[in-house]
Amino acid sequence: RLAVEAGSPIGWDRYVGPRGAVLGMEGFGESAPLRDLAEHFGFTPDAVVGRVKALLAEP
Repeated sequence: RLAVEAGSPIGWDRYVGPRGAVLGMEGFGESAPLRDLAEHFGFTPDAVVGRVKALLAEP
């Protein structure tokens, strides 16, 4: 399971379980156009697909 949270990832671990992952904002205070921020924090479609593929490849 992969949780994608465009905010703090705190608390999502209980939903994804020990083999899951959470993609969330690990920092704050950034200021830029939305697309630039999405890329910076890994919220692009390609980045999310990459995380899913990495999870599925784990034994």
